[in-house]
Amino acid sequence: MNLMLERMRTYAALGARNLMRVAMHRVMLRTRMHPVQRVRACAPLAPFFCAPNPAVPRKGIPATSWTDSAAYFGWRNVPVGVGAPDWHANPISGQRCPDAQLPWWEIGDFSAILGDIKVIWEASRFDWVITFAQAAQAGDASALTKLNAWLGNWCSENRPYVGPNWKCGQEASIRVIHLAAAALVLEQAQAPQASLLALIRLHLERIAPTLSYALAQDNNHGTSEAAALFIGGAWLAQHSDDAAARRWATLGRRWLEERTLRLFAMDGSFSQHSVNYHRLALDTLCAAELWRVRHSLPPFSAAFQDRARAGASWLRAFTDAERGDAPNIGANDGARLLPLAALRYRDFRPTVQLASALFTGAVAYAKAGPWDAAFAWLGLARPTAILPSVDSARFDDGGYAFLRAGLARVYLRYPRFRFRPSQCDALHLDFWIGPDNVLRDAGSYSYHAEPSTMAYFSGTRAHNTAQFDGRDQMPRLGRFLFGAWLKTSKRTQVERQDGATCFGASYTDYVGARHCRDVSLKEGSLSVVDTLSGFRETAVICWRLPPSEWRIEGQAVTNGVLRLEVSSDVHLSRFEMVSGWDSCHYGQRTVVPVLEVEVRRAAQIVTKLIWTV
Repeated sequence: MNLMLERMRTYAALGARNLMRVAMHRVMLRTRMHPVQRVRACAPLAPFFCAPNPAVPRKGIPATSWTDSAAYFGWRNVPVGVGAPDWHANPISGQRCPDAQLPWWEIGDFSAILGDIKVIWEASRFDWVITFAQAAQAGDASALTKLNAWLGNWCSENRPYVGPNWKCGQEASIRVIHLAAAALVLEQAQAPQASLLALIRLHLERIAPTLSYALAQDNNHGTSEAAALFIGGAWLAQHSDDAAARRWATLGRRWLEERTLRLFAMDGSFSQHSVNYHRLALDTLCAAELWRVRHSLPPFSAAFQDRARAGASWLRAFTDAERGDAPNIGANDGARLLPLAALRYRDFRPTVQLASALFTGAVAYAKAGPWDAAFAWLGLARPTAILPSVDSARFDDGGYAFLRAGLARVYLRYPRFRFRPSQCDALHLDFWIGPDNVLRDAGSYSYHAEPSTMAYFSGTRAHNTAQFDGRDQMPRLGRFLFGAWLKTSKRTQVERQDGATCFGASYTDYVGARHCRDVSLKEGSLSVVDTLSGFRETAVICWRLPPSEWRIEGQAVTNGVLRLEVSSDVHLSRFEMVSGWDSCHYGQRTVVPVLEVEVRRAAQIVTKLIWTV
């Protein structure tokens, strides 16, 4: 394969305009000609929030994070002392940022000394601002003191546009959205402190000049930064006759509309092919719509509303209604907006409930619960209408098939790439029985790991699909870039056949290997037929199983509750249980059992999973 030619084809697929945006951004930073390098400002001083009205009753249960400890990336407990965190320290490695006094553009993305910069950014995403605001609104006066003290300390330790916490425009945007949400929780959005508005302005001055770079990514950076400009600009304009504020609000609205129509497909699929990034983008739309409604601003376009509704429906189909988890498909950096509910990081129901209410006028979950937290804390009426349950469907714009039979659900991923893929997960199958993820995706683990680890999690071996000749489905061109994007050569409708719900899809890769997968689901059994051809030496089907006491019985494995049987029209050269990695949260990995079934010539392999209904 000519990698140079493939690289050129891939760059063409990314788009000339996006490539030009990135190139101009980097050249201008390098030559010190970028407008963002000329921005100067002074940090505001506390207080940022005043005491809430004592006559307002408690609204709900505050989120528990950032009291005694913080759950970094939703899982890793980091002790929280009485004082503010060290904003430039990596509490996991114990290292501090050696470049904390440099302008942000002189700080590299990856440091062998510091480790993952996302660990530095975690405390500066301002989740704690919402937590402390909730506690203060619930009557805890010490929480308000702590909120103002931490914000004051953050401003003094993170001088404007100096240090790692100013490096990313999206990180700055998350802070803006969380500050605005805290103002709504404390009912101070209409009469904010001058210092709070100054802090918002400080962030918009950083975000606006690099918006073009964010747009070039065709991902949630653009939606986040546009939303922050809209919310923050409208907020500033409401309290001053400020041309810059009005310009930011107009710019943010324009690009949030454009990004929503570009990145969310008609069927609700999002550009990043990631369930968690879908949640992040949808939460961003919710934050903007919520701010618009609460401040009686002109509505977004009907097209925007349609895409937001579709995005909410997509995530509802992928979310388990009982426990709130969802398939671990695609990349996941631990980001989460609007953490108002005292629920696990992997509980997607608060986003589904809020988005459904804002964009459809109905709730997804009839029963009241913690997933309703946004209604209580943000002053929203809970709709009385209830959405019907989601039936089997094909989300063809994004390349997903959803099959349901009773408590059993199948999510099949097939290649439909308008935007760059981040994982080699073509024809990956995720299988659930109620809230239990039986056949699962490995996740993405970390963006700052040794190359072999990153290659594993984004590679074919980390998915329930076929691997040909020991290579990935697409050639790797960079840390986050694959070439020879796959195309689906055949796909069927999701339909009922002989009492089962069925779907099939196939592709041929850049070397000529072909994988055709047909799925049939009914209550009590799942049948998968894989037709494999065009490879040179070996083809391996991987089935990533839940941790359990599995035993091999001929060409089947069982744990006493589930039984997975395999048959083939050719000899199986290998039928083996091996160990694989699983990552449900950013920076976390555990061992899971993986069944590998290998053939050495073209074959049709039938896998049947049986369980007790």
